[in-house]
Amino acid sequence: MSINFCTIASGSSGNSVFVSTHSTKILIDAGLSGKTIEAGLRSNGINCAEIDAIFVTHEHTDHIKGVGVLSRRYNLPIYATAGTWDYFAHFDVIGKIADHNKLFVTPDTPIVMDDMEVVPFDIPHDASQPVGYTIKTICHKIAIATDLGHINDNVAKNIHEADVILIESNHDLQMLTNGSYPAHLKRRILSNTGHLSNVSCGRFLADTFSTKTKHIFLGHLSQENNRPILAYETVKDILLANKIDVGGSVGLYLADRHRPSAMLSL
Repeated sequence: MSINFCTIASGSSGNSVFVSTHSTKILIDAGLSGKTIEAGLRSNGINCAEIDAIFVTHEHTDHIKGVGVLSRRYNLPIYATAGTWDYFAHFDVIGKIADHNKLFVTPDTPIVMDDMEVVPFDIPHDASQPVGYTIKTICHKIAIATDLGHINDNVAKNIHEADVILIESNHDLQMLTNGSYPAHLKRRILSNTGHLSNVSCGRFLADTFSTKTKHIFLGHLSQENNRPILAYETVKDILLANKIDVGGSVGLYLADRHRPSAMLSL
């Protein structure tokens, strides 16, 4: 059974991922304008009206900007944790949502949608109740984990043996340390509930690598504290040093901050 994957965008200015099977099409996050997401889907031959649901990782603007608009425009169910829904209700950040489209996920409890199983899992990030997601079929597994302050055993367990991994490679430590961000923001990014550096990302991938993994996407790159080529080369060098065949048996890609990736079909 085939599964398809593409990033609409992934970066500090907006995040959205498309995953589909024969019968099911979903978005993980919608952190760009509705029009931008519609255009990104169209570029890969997908009509937004075909989407079955939006799964939200957490409430930060770069993950939810278009959630309310798309839900109202296409009558789309929104899946999020109880903590995320509490935040939505308290701060009214996605606007009015029809009650039948307010759906809840619980970490480690699968949501079965026809031929697709979506499993949320806890992640360490400074949000109300953030999660990553694995998307499974009988034959394949995709793991999505951005916005990670660090990699804990739970994240590692959920990502392990995924055919496709989208993981955060947010910043270069030297660029962040020497950059213009105020001290409190640097501390937040570097904290255990902040964001993952290029080196931390590479080391994690090397330490937990499974031969089942064939495609690795580096996502959520900071516009201010990273460069695409720097993230790519840092992670690639760590993987190669650990005898992982990047460019051969394993594809390593950059999820673009602004443009959709080509559709990957397994």
